[in-house]
Amino acid sequence: MIQPKYPSTGTTIFTVMSALANEHKAVNLSQGFPDFPIDAELGNLVAGAVAAGHNQYAPMAGLPALRQAIAAKIERFQFVSVDPDNEITITPGATYGIYTALATLLQTGDEVIVLEPAYDSYIPNIYMCGAVPVTVALSSDDFSVDWNAVRAAVSSRTRAIIINNPHNPCGSTWEEQDFDELSRLVEEHNLYVIADEVYEHLVFDGKQHLSVLRFPALRQRSVAVYSFGKAFHSTGWKIGYCVAPPEIMQAFRQLHQYLAFSVNTPMQYAIAQYLQTPERLLATASMLQQKRDFFLQRMEATKFRYSRPAAGSYFQTMDYSAISDLPDREFAIWLTKEQGVATIPLSSFYRQPPDLKLVRFCFAKKEETILAAIEKLQGL
Repeated sequence: MIQPKYPSTGTTIFTVMSALANEHKAVNLSQGFPDFPIDAELGNLVAGAVAAGHNQYAPMAGLPALRQAIAAKIERFQFVSVDPDNEITITPGATYGIYTALATLLQTGDEVIVLEPAYDSYIPNIYMCGAVPVTVALSSDDFSVDWNAVRAAVSSRTRAIIINNPHNPCGSTWEEQDFDELSRLVEEHNLYVIADEVYEHLVFDGKQHLSVLRFPALRQRSVAVYSFGKAFHSTGWKIGYCVAPPEIMQAFRQLHQYLAFSVNTPMQYAIAQYLQTPERLLATASMLQQKRDFFLQRMEATKFRYSRPAAGSYFQTMDYSAISDLPDREFAIWLTKEQGVATIPLSSFYRQPPDLKLVRFCFAKKEETILAAIEKLQGL
């Protein structure tokens, strides 16, 4: 019998809820993928790259033109200069980047601080690297970081901390004082940071995304992980990238060359060209904010409530306590089967979940999809 590297409890909740939605023909606001098309121009660029013969292996670190375009984007939005040759690597998605970053930095027995609720790949990835996750709960009120609790979780074995900004599933974003606290923690305890920033371009209400790359003490100790799927509505492409200082990136590439080696070549060409007009990324944030506002306005007609609008990402957590006292997983299953709307229970993002009566909705959907869901939820 094969001994699993992670004591998995089975299939991820995202697969479970999407399958349940398909089975019961429910409106799927669970898994985080848009149901509207990518920009036709981006699709044309992919087709053009295929037709031009860009169909063989790309360089292991990624197409130079794409890495240069990413460096220009980072300088434009984060006001930081990044070396495209030695500090950027293209990856087959962000989840791959997170795993490879952990495998690069961790040794058996190391501890990694994970802020919960947390994206569901973090803890399995840590276990697969022979390390130990140490969870610290975010505030149940506004999902802010309790820095006293984080400091209390640090031990002599702590090697790294994973952060997620903007946050999935809660839609919260970090303030500058959070990075000041993290900088002090990292310097005091000689820690590394894995920064999941895949929703970097989905920040709302006039705010700017703050990256770890902006903070000198953090930049030298961080692997920042990104995805093109979120900003370009192309989650099925599975193309992302990682940014790290040269010493860390060199070690990262030593693993990457034996895990994936290279990434989809024609799509790299297409994205490199598409990024020549960075204003498209600003339009993405504006469009998703409109969808957030549309969703929240229509949800006023239901008994679901929220403490504050999502500041980033394309997820909104909603309180269902005025509807049911079922645990959130049971409620989400009931809602899908009996009412025809699929969500994600927040407990799925915890190892030992509190009883919060919260579910996560994805609002990156067409207006008619949102309206179809609201119509079903109004009767509750």
